[in-house]
Amino acid sequence: MANYLSDNQTRFLDELLDWLRIPSVSADPKFHADILKAADYLKMRLEEAGVQNLEICPTAGNPIVYGDYITDASKPTVLVYGHYDVQPADPYELWTSPPFEPVIKDGNIYARGACDDKGQVYMHVKAFEMMMRDGQGGVPCNIKFMFEGEEEIGSNNLEIFVRANKEKLQADVILISDTGMLANDAPSIEVGLRGLSYHEVTVTGPNRDLHSGLYGGAVQNPINALCEMIASLHDADGRITIPGFYDNVDELSADERAEMAKAPFSEDEFKKSIGLPASYGEKGYSSMERTSIRPTLDVNGIWGGYTGEGAKTVIASQAHAKISMRLVPHQTSAEITALFQAHFASIAPAGITVQVRPHHGGEPVVTPTDSVAYKAAADAMTTTFGKRPVPTRGGGSIPIVAMFKTELGLDTVLLGFGLDSDAIHSPNEHFGVFNFLKGIETIPHFYRNYAAAQ
Repeated sequence: MANYLSDNQTRFLDELLDWLRIPSVSADPKFHADILKAADYLKMRLEEAGVQNLEICPTAGNPIVYGDYITDASKPTVLVYGHYDVQPADPYELWTSPPFEPVIKDGNIYARGACDDKGQVYMHVKAFEMMMRDGQGGVPCNIKFMFEGEEEIGSNNLEIFVRANKEKLQADVILISDTGMLANDAPSIEVGLRGLSYHEVTVTGPNRDLHSGLYGGAVQNPINALCEMIASLHDADGRITIPGFYDNVDELSADERAEMAKAPFSEDEFKKSIGLPASYGEKGYSSMERTSIRPTLDVNGIWGGYTGEGAKTVIASQAHAKISMRLVPHQTSAEITALFQAHFASIAPAGITVQVRPHHGGEPVVTPTDSVAYKAAADAMTTTFGKRPVPTRGGGSIPIVAMFKTELGLDTVLLGFGLDSDAIHSPNEHFGVFNFLKGIETIPHFYRNYAAAQ
């Protein structure tokens, strides 16, 4: 297996770079043709690797690429999920190299989607190819592949597809590589993800933009009001002020928090990596806890009024913001959405009307660490990294993990190889060449361990 990987790693990287050149941005309709091109490319490479029954399955939005390899119906089946769509690359001017002209420098692949999630999806394609061709016993279990093109906009059509294709998607476990690990010398497996409640808010004041000299001081300014409303959503201790927000939060015990604290983490390195002199968050919790086991509320964008060159003295008629909340176990996106909508309307000052438009949500999830599949993944990483991975909880959200549990009754193993420093969703996103190749090396060990344990 090692020989096949070393003999072909240049080709594997070249193929990934070709895929990264396709700007498969799902949020912007102008890239729709590129979404379809990226799906076609993925299907082609899966076919070359030996995957069978390949389809590009249409949905009401972007297509789903499906394929499988059924070696023996009596053997266990793994359903591999990932996504080929990527985040917008804006602001382009902050990239040190164009986001869709991938380059390898300092041991990293720089491009939008390099880590999230094209690079990690492509590990699975090449891992399968390697099992088919390296002469080490072939594919030890049945594998199904399902890759979507709407994860970055909420997976709007995936649940519909899953419900309509439950027989096709029957499996024993789901394998996803869309997460990260602590460090290249500190392997880990995420066993928890936060949920999400995401909204766009609009506050409206006067019926038109007003001259700030003629009207200033006599009318409520929607931008001022929005800023004050947003500022009131946290108290001085960093706690969210929405009534009932914490009612169902799963509070970890002192022993559980002590176990979490054993994971390698440097507060100084954390601050240095993002260029800040101090961290911030809910009083009484560490940075590691704030980004994993505690819920959050963040403004993701805010705009209104005149933002062009020079000056324009107006009081804007409207102001807008995008606000997201990360959720932890026992909170639900429906519950938090309702609480946020009611509270945000209630804090509007006189002279302001409020509209809250939910975008998408997802449920928090914790996956078992005592399952055959988790042990197979941990053993696989132990083999390739030379040390046992630690279980961690991630701060991000993959809403479909909870949906897979509900609709298919399947637990998920989150076997990710990214790093927090990979700048996903940001300019200069990158993915380590080491991580890409280590993923390809590790994934076949998972399949062999899992098949042997059944």
